[in-house]
Amino acid sequence: MGYSLMAGGKRVRPVLLLCAGNAVGGNEEELLPFACAVEYVHTYSLIHDDLPAMDDDDFRRGKPTSHKVYGEGTAILAGDALLTEAFRLMAEAPLSSANPARAVRAIAELACGAGAEGMVGGQQMDLLAAPGRSAAADVTEISLRKTAALLASCARMGGILGGGTTDQVASLGAFGTQLGLLFQVTDDILDETGSFEEMGKGISKDRARGKWTYPVAYGLPAAVARAEELGREALAAVASFSGRAEPLRELVRRIQARRS
Repeated sequence: MGYSLMAGGKRVRPVLLLCAGNAVGGNEEELLPFACAVEYVHTYSLIHDDLPAMDDDDFRRGKPTSHKVYGEGTAILAGDALLTEAFRLMAEAPLSSANPARAVRAIAELACGAGAEGMVGGQQMDLLAAPGRSAAADVTEISLRKTAALLASCARMGGILGGGTTDQVASLGAFGTQLGLLFQVTDDILDETGSFEEMGKGISKDRARGKWTYPVAYGLPAAVARAEELGREALAAVASFSGRAEPLRELVRRIQARRS
């Protein structure tokens, strides 16, 4: 569990939760256990995603993947344990005792974003999709569920836990969705144009494996244009927020410029 959790990474999901909470006046210290929990969930998904039965990757964040170090059985169990531990961490957070209604809503958000309606369902769609048997529009639906659903949940969690209004939480959810799509499109682009040194994992594997990605479905120039459009849409979703939302806007800019 610790090997994969502490291997590095951008921590986009916990940062998003904290920034969203801050944007509505939340207390970062109170939000931190929930931010850690979403990183646990994300890390579990990476461990399972790298398995031979899924994407069969040998490297993650520049290091051998969990199953390459510890074997497939232990890797599966490490992922299972991280997922389970995430919900214990949230349930025992001080904010869950101080404001159980907010905590329950936030926990439900994470379950939806990570489960069959979100990330897991999107991963199943990804396994079934391929050029020649999938419509171009399917790549967006896969990204909405596999990547964007969890990021949208993180943004809404921050809004809920920070005490945001219904409208603010909805706007943060829209921001998270566009940010998630942006993250996935840039990831697809980097698989075509990046290097192992930048990415910390194998590149050009998606096309070779027949995976259904934005560049495969629409071409690289269209994927680049879509990333620019998604960045504008994400920024528009939080245009009404004060300067406290500036870290959210910076997150968009960093994802647009990322090379790893």
